[in-house]
Amino acid sequence: MQIRQALATDRDAIYDICVRTADFGNDGRHLYEDHELPGHMWAGAYLALEPRLAFVVADDEGVAGYVIGALDTMDFERRLESDWWPALRDCYPNPTGIARDLRSRDQQIHRSMHRPVLTPPEFIGEHPSHLHIDLLPRAQGRGVGTAMMTTLLNALRALDSPGVHLGVSPSNERAVAFYKHLKFTTLAEFGEHGLLMGLRL
Repeated sequence: MQIRQALATDRDAIYDICVRTADFGNDGRHLYEDHELPGHMWAGAYLALEPRLAFVVADDEGVAGYVIGALDTMDFERRLESDWWPALRDCYPNPTGIARDLRSRDQQIHRSMHRPVLTPPEFIGEHPSHLHIDLLPRAQGRGVGTAMMTTLLNALRALDSPGVHLGVSPSNERAVAFYKHLKFTTLAEFGEHGLLMGLRL
């Protein structure tokens, strides 16, 4: 497997991996009617707005995983508001009038596009960068994840980032163990909604 910079032409593969890992690391296609939504929500903006911090791993079958990040989370969220969410909001209406517990997974993402949750600054003062990584099963358990994380962390160091954070569900025990192995520590706990983990660079 080869790790390389992500290209604009990798967009469809990245979106496909995003939905195939959207159920706590497992295939989430059964959860969404529109399989592009997870990619719109959690991957596409990095390819569009932070391409220097977007990497993929590929083998003979094609792209098998990606790691993506943003150097300055606060700035990235401002750019999302000006350059990413508006076009999506035009395509996907805000599901107002539908009770929160009655919204489908698709409608939950529609809502998040219109009312994105911003990262609390107090939790990331020393960890202003952030990242996401997703691998298909054929790329797991072979050291590929560690190599990809190292690639992105080195890219962040080269850009003088002092630290990086990420969010993970406590239910995804394998992912939590992986990040701990890489020396990430817990910055904040939000119950069943997730952990915020960070690493000083």
